[in-house]
Amino acid sequence: MAQQEAGALKKINLSDTLNIPQKSPTGAMLRSALIPGWGQIYNKSYWKVPIIWAFASYFVYGWVQNNNLYKTYRDKYLASLPSGVYVYKRYRDLYHDRRDLFAIYLGLTYLLNIVDAYVDAELFDFDFQFNNNYNQYLLNFRLKFNAK
Repeated sequence: MAQQEAGALKKINLSDTLNIPQKSPTGAMLRSALIPGWGQIYNKSYWKVPIIWAFASYFVYGWVQNNNLYKTYRDKYLASLPSGVYVYKRYRDLYHDRRDLFAIYLGLTYLLNIVDAYVDAELFDFDFQFNNNYNQYLLNFRLKFNAK
Protein backbone atom coordinates (compact mmCIF):
# COMPACT_ATOMS: atom_id res chain seq x y z
CA MET A 1 0.00 0.00 0.00
CA ALA A 2 2.80 2.39 0.88
CA GLN A 3 4.52 1.56 -2.40
CA GLN A 4 1.40 2.46 -4.36
CA GLU A 5 1.18 5.86 -2.64
CA ALA A 6 4.87 6.54 -3.28
CA GLY A 7 4.38 5.58 -6.93
CA ALA A 8 1.41 7.93 -7.20
CA LEU A 9 3.45 10.77 -5.72
CA LYS A 10 6.24 10.23 -8.22
CA LYS A 11 3.80 10.58 -11.10
CA ILE A 12 2.81 14.12 -10.09
CA ASN A 13 4.69 16.61 -12.21
CA LEU A 14 5.14 19.90 -10.33
CA SER A 15 5.47 21.91 -13.52
CA ASP A 16 1.94 20.77 -14.46
CA THR A 17 0.40 21.58 -11.10
CA LEU A 18 2.04 24.94 -10.41
CA ASN A 19 1.51 27.66 -12.95
CA ILE A 20 3.78 30.45 -11.75
CA PRO A 21 4.05 33.36 -14.17
CA GLN A 22 7.63 34.51 -14.40
CA LYS A 23 9.33 37.45 -16.00
CA SER A 24 12.83 37.55 -17.38
CA PRO A 25 14.94 40.07 -15.41
CA THR A 26 17.38 40.38 -18.30
CA GLY A 27 14.54 40.95 -20.75
CA ALA A 28 13.01 43.62 -18.53
CA MET A 29 16.39 45.29 -18.13
CA LEU A 30 17.09 45.34 -21.87
CA ARG A 31 13.61 46.67 -22.61
CA SER A 32 14.11 49.54 -20.16
CA ALA A 33 17.54 50.25 -21.61
CA LEU A 34 16.07 50.59 -25.11
CA ILE A 35 13.00 52.61 -24.17
CA PRO A 36 12.69 53.86 -20.59
CA GLY A 37 9.50 52.51 -19.08
CA TRP A 38 9.17 49.53 -21.44
CA GLY A 39 10.54 47.17 -18.79
CA GLN A 40 7.93 48.43 -16.34
CA ILE A 41 5.20 47.79 -18.93
CA TYR A 42 6.63 44.27 -19.42
CA ASN A 43 6.45 43.72 -15.64
CA LYS A 44 2.87 45.07 -15.54
CA SER A 45 3.85 47.99 -13.31
CA TYR A 46 2.03 50.48 -15.49
CA TRP A 47 1.80 53.18 -12.82
CA LYS A 48 5.59 53.65 -12.84
CA VAL A 49 5.83 54.64 -16.52
CA PRO A 50 4.36 58.17 -16.19
CA ILE A 51 6.64 58.81 -13.21
CA ILE A 52 9.73 57.80 -15.18
CA TRP A 53 8.69 59.87 -18.16
CA ALA A 54 7.83 62.88 -15.98
CA PHE A 55 11.23 62.86 -14.30
CA ALA A 56 13.05 62.32 -17.59
CA SER A 57 11.07 65.10 -19.29
CA TYR A 58 11.73 67.52 -16.46
CA PHE A 59 15.47 66.81 -16.52
CA VAL A 60 15.66 67.15 -20.32
CA TYR A 61 13.74 70.44 -20.12
CA GLY A 62 16.05 71.71 -17.36
CA TRP A 63 19.13 70.69 -19.33
CA VAL A 64 17.92 72.50 -22.48
CA GLN A 65 16.99 75.66 -20.56
CA ASN A 66 20.30 75.82 -18.70
CA ASN A 67 22.24 75.06 -21.87
CA ASN A 68 20.53 77.96 -23.66
CA LEU A 69 21.25 80.32 -20.77
CA TYR A 70 24.83 79.07 -20.60
CA LYS A 71 25.34 79.85 -24.30
CA THR A 72 23.78 83.30 -23.88
CA TYR A 73 26.01 84.26 -20.96
CA ARG A 74 29.05 82.64 -22.55
CA ASP A 75 28.63 84.86 -25.59
CA LYS A 76 28.07 87.94 -23.40
CA TYR A 77 31.15 87.06 -21.37
CA LEU A 78 33.30 86.63 -24.47
CA ALA A 79 32.04 89.96 -25.82
CA SER A 80 32.87 91.71 -22.54
CA LEU A 81 36.45 90.41 -22.34
CA PRO A 82 38.07 93.26 -24.31
CA SER A 83 36.46 95.85 -22.05
CA GLY A 84 37.68 94.09 -18.89
CA VAL A 85 34.22 93.55 -17.40
CA TYR A 86 33.81 90.07 -15.99
CA VAL A 87 30.24 90.29 -14.65
CA TYR A 88 28.91 87.56 -16.94
CA LYS A 89 31.49 84.97 -15.89
CA ARG A 90 29.54 84.07 -12.72
CA TYR A 91 26.33 83.58 -14.67
CA ARG A 92 28.11 81.53 -17.32
CA ASP A 93 29.62 79.26 -14.68
CA LEU A 94 26.32 79.01 -12.78
CA TYR A 95 24.36 77.81 -15.82
CA HIS A 96 27.20 75.53 -16.88
CA ASP A 97 27.11 73.81 -13.49
CA ARG A 98 23.31 73.56 -13.48
CA ARG A 99 23.33 72.10 -16.98
CA ASP A 100 25.83 69.45 -15.89
CA LEU A 101 23.74 68.59 -12.81
CA PHE A 102 20.63 68.11 -14.94
CA ALA A 103 22.62 65.76 -17.20
CA ILE A 104 23.71 63.75 -14.14
CA TYR A 105 20.11 63.61 -12.86
CA LEU A 106 18.91 62.43 -16.26
CA GLY A 107 21.56 59.70 -16.32
CA LEU A 108 20.61 58.58 -12.81
CA THR A 109 16.94 58.46 -13.80
CA TYR A 110 17.85 56.26 -16.77
CA LEU A 111 19.92 53.91 -14.62
CA LEU A 112 17.30 53.71 -11.86
CA ASN A 113 14.70 52.89 -14.51
CA ILE A 114 16.81 49.90 -15.60
CA VAL A 115 17.48 48.76 -12.02
CA ASP A 116 13.78 49.07 -11.14
CA ALA A 117 12.78 46.93 -14.14
CA TYR A 118 15.31 44.26 -13.13
CA VAL A 119 14.21 44.15 -9.47
CA ASP A 120 10.53 44.22 -10.40
CA ALA A 121 11.02 41.23 -12.72
CA GLU A 122 12.93 39.33 -10.04
CA LEU A 123 10.16 39.91 -7.51
CA PHE A 124 7.28 39.42 -9.95
CA ASP A 125 5.83 36.41 -8.11
CA PHE A 126 6.53 37.73 -4.61
CA ASP A 127 3.29 37.93 -2.60
CA PHE A 128 2.63 40.43 0.19
CA GLN A 129 -0.73 40.30 1.99
CA PHE A 130 -2.41 41.70 5.07
CA ASN A 131 -3.80 39.07 7.44
CA ASN A 132 -7.01 40.41 9.00
CA ASN A 133 -7.11 37.63 11.61
CA TYR A 134 -3.90 38.70 13.32
CA ASN A 135 -3.61 42.34 12.13
CA GLN A 136 -0.21 41.72 10.62
CA TYR A 137 1.38 41.54 7.22
CA LEU A 138 2.25 38.21 5.63
CA LEU A 139 5.09 37.69 3.21
CA ASN A 140 4.70 34.80 0.82
CA PHE A 141 7.19 33.72 -1.78
CA ARG A 142 7.81 30.67 -3.89
CA LEU A 143 11.00 28.78 -4.45
CA LYS A 144 11.37 26.72 -7.58
CA PHE A 145 13.61 23.66 -7.41
CA ASN A 146 14.44 21.70 -10.53
CA ALA A 147 14.73 18.05 -9.58
CA LYS A 148 16.52 15.88 -12.10
